[in-house]
Amino acid sequence: MTAARSTKPDSIGAAAVDAAREALLELVPVADVGDHLGHVGEGDRVVTHYFGCERKGYRGWRWAVTVARAARAKTVTVDEVVLLPGEGAIIAPEWVPYRDRIQAGDLSPGDLLPTEEDDPRLVPGYLAGDPGDDIVDQDSLRDVIDELGLGRTRVLSLEGRDLAAERWYEGGHGPDSPLAQSAPATCESCGFLVRLAGPLSQAFGVCANAQANDDGRVVSWDHGCGAHSDAQLGKRGQPQPLPEPVLDTLSWDELEQF
Repeated sequence: MTAARSTKPDSIGAAAVDAAREALLELVPVADVGDHLGHVGEGDRVVTHYFGCERKGYRGWRWAVTVARAARAKTVTVDEVVLLPGEGAIIAPEWVPYRDRIQAGDLSPGDLLPTEEDDPRLVPGYLAGDPGDDIVDQDSLRDVIDELGLGRTRVLSLEGRDLAAERWYEGGHGPDSPLAQSAPATCESCGFLVRLAGPLSQAFGVCANAQANDDGRVVSWDHGCGAHSDAQLGKRGQPQPLPEPVLDTLSWDELEQF
């Protein structure tokens, strides 16, 4: 297998298959080395030879032996020997930091998830609000907050608010969920919707219907479910009237009059 490169392979380096194999066998057992798979020109007088890997557990991998030679030299020297994954190789998935792997519901009682000092989702409490809302001097405002002990140390930043809105809208409580697609009406017109405060109130609220799947959860205005406050059953969905009783126990029985 020869990969296409813009660099034309050095003829002496390309012919040094035996030298590359000998260097490889000095490091790994002969049983782990398969056939020569090809070579690739890496640069001026630098060539990498590939050999199949027969080691158990490394299916699809290949040994790479890079050789080079000096100008006007007739022999090559070995630069490095490495094991590289090829097409179809079984490799570990890309590493994801633990913080990025945490999902909603993963925290158990007693678990702690501290935030970074430079978390872009948070800003100091004295910077709350949109940029440009410089009604008062920020330094003076911070001094007053610290002295009186008012407010929170950090609050949601504009970026944090936008991320939350995007996550809520695209999740299971937004307009694209199967529940919302089959709903008779949207949450905006539902009497059980509790409006939020602040900028998020323009698109979201909290469901307060104890019988709804979204009870106590943030929902978008254009979300919906079958528990809408104005939902009405059609004639087919209404319960059928009960038949007349065989024995009327609520009125005077004519048989007792005799």
